[in-house]
Amino acid sequence: MNDNIKSIDLTDRVWNFLASVKLSVVLLLTLAFTSIIGTLIPQHKETSQYLQKYGEFWHGIFKTLNFYDMYGSWWFQFLLALLIINIIVCSIDRLSATWKIIFPEKPVYRADRFRKSEHRQSLTTAQAPEAIQTAITGYMEKHFRHSRTERSESGYLVYGEKGRWTRLGAYVVHMSILLLTLGVLISSLFGYEGRMNLPVGETSSTMILRHSDARVALDFSLRCDDFSVKHYPSGRPKEYRSELAILKNGEEVARRSLIVNDPIRYQGFNIYQSTYGRIPGDTFTLAFTDNASGLQINKKASMNEEIAMPGGKGTIIVQDYSNNFNFRGHNLGPTYLCMLIPESGDPRPLILPVEHPNFDRMRQGAYTISIKDLEYRYFTGLQISRDPGIPIVFTSFAIMILGFIVTFYMAHRQVCIEVARKNSGETAVLISGISPNRRPGMNMRVKRVAGSIERIIAQRNNS
Repeated sequence: MNDNIKSIDLTDRVWNFLASVKLSVVLLLTLAFTSIIGTLIPQHKETSQYLQKYGEFWHGIFKTLNFYDMYGSWWFQFLLALLIINIIVCSIDRLSATWKIIFPEKPVYRADRFRKSEHRQSLTTAQAPEAIQTAITGYMEKHFRHSRTERSESGYLVYGEKGRWTRLGAYVVHMSILLLTLGVLISSLFGYEGRMNLPVGETSSTMILRHSDARVALDFSLRCDDFSVKHYPSGRPKEYRSELAILKNGEEVARRSLIVNDPIRYQGFNIYQSTYGRIPGDTFTLAFTDNASGLQINKKASMNEEIAMPGGKGTIIVQDYSNNFNFRGHNLGPTYLCMLIPESGDPRPLILPVEHPNFDRMRQGAYTISIKDLEYRYFTGLQISRDPGIPIVFTSFAIMILGFIVTFYMAHRQVCIEVARKNSGETAVLISGISPNRRPGMNMRVKRVAGSIERIIAQRNNS
């Protein structure tokens, strides 16, 4: 018995905790604060950049807290999931009471509340209360969803009501926030972003993830048919454009020109024009200049091919290429990364910048080695992202706007027309209105009803 009581008590505590408005406020403030952190701290940069900016101590703390991938961290996703549960429980907890108000078995009207209302208009007429009753009840039945007539000591009261359903506007806003949070959570869990460098004339279906450098195979392929770039007089890029074809199962299904800020959307993927660059051709020339005589010997070469140096001084292997190589804080531009294997001694790396043919002179070897006779071709740098939560987020915005319209521009209104005979023999007509949220538009509503009743009474006088 005691175990059952403890179990029920624990369930109530958990429910009350999840239904707490204080929890909603704490979660929203926490998410807002952490989002600020995610804005101030650059996301998904190189480790060296973080070490240089924050130092080893703070870098270690930020890395432990996942501040460098904050929106994909487990604790940020946990906060989003907890907010979703909190919104659902809050809505369920309060909906039962609201439902009884919106759909009562028999609406209750209290005359005293209308008589004390600040929204009132009064009229007098010489006609008897019974003579105008049919016209007044007909008007109320026509303009209000619910209407009821009750007798009083000196006449009658006609109640009219509409807009009880507008109390659901707050729940529509709750639903929009729920969908918004759900969309963000889905994007965080299942969305990803990557890059693809696609040379002109080549086809690829593999992109490299931005966060982990892992490779992801797409279920379609991209082919770059052409690339063009325009420059300002200063030399800065003005516009670069890629001519892309999308292939599915080896067949071309779409063709599109891709420029900056005008992405291609295909099967839930967004393809952006991100950057561009040049890559060298398959072959090039290694130039060996004798430092003593100035004599130059040229040899055709290709990547990962062993090239014998003149005079039996060893061999050289060109292993890699960098479009922008950084050397001691200086950008050397297009650079080949090689391995020099001397006839005696250990192999050592060799840097050959294309635009600085005398760079190797610093090695003080028998020959100065340089690269020439390069043929470049452009590649287009694509950014490819999949964000499955975006449709849900956009839907939430539409629902939120609808909820705001219902909540702020529509209202639950009750109007009472009290008709009573005065001691002087005249009939007094009192029109009053009540709005649960004390809406300023209630006074205008009462005035419109009073004007309509006054016209009805005037028409009966003329007839």
